Formats: sequence, C-alpha cells, structure tokens
Amino acid sequence: MATAGGHVIGHIMFSPVTVADAFEDFRGIALAPVAIIPEFQNQGIGSKLIRYGLEACRRAGYDAVVVLGHTTYYPRFGFSRAADYGLNNEYNAQAAFMVMELRPGALERIGGLVKYMPEFREASC
Repeated sequence: MATAGGHVIGHIMFSPVTVADAFEDFRGIALAPVAIIPEFQNQGIGSKLIRYGLEACRRAGYDAVVVLGHTTYYPRFGFSRAADYGLNNEYNAQAAFMVMELRPGALERIGGLVKYMPEFREASC
C-alpha cells in the first residue's frame, strides 16, 4: 500500500493460484490488482509496489508469479509470456498472460492450466 497525506493512493494484491501440472510443493501466486489513483500515476509508485511485492513473495517461498496485464508494462519486472512455458489460463488470454520465476528452475517443472481462486470468477474478474 502506498500513502500520501494520510490517504491510500495505491495498492497491489497477490493471491494464490494452482497449476494443473505442478510439483507437489509448488507455490504459485498471482499479481492482481495493481491500482494507483490517477493523479499519482506515472510517478513510479506502482513500480515500487510491484518490486517490493515480488521480493516479498520470493522471501515467502513462492515459486512463480503470474499476471494478466499490459504486455509493455510487466516485462520490465521480469515477466514473460506464460504460453512460452506451457502455461495457459481460464480467461483465454494470450500475450497478456505472463509469468515470472521466483525460484530458479520452477518453471521447468510446471505446465497446463493456471487457475485463480474462485473469488475471481465470482467477482467476474
């Protein structure tokens, strides 16, 4: 969460995901949403939150993180096309569905459908 003048101006959230073909103790997570109040956008706040969040996920022992987002924005953090690693998603997104390895070698050992938690479907996300 980012604040200015005592008000929340931005936040990010991560939630667990499952992968159809994954090793037994695989821990996957999704980055969504990333939200910054419009008047505070383009000041690097979102980038700082994402970098901090990814490092926190790495320290917490997650193996990989997925995101469904802008193809020109997320690669700067290390995300690449999930399909290149044999991963797909329940939203039929192609280039916009990306993945980033947090533990070396994790992406070599997973594949198939990545599923978000039921709450995403219930909220029409």
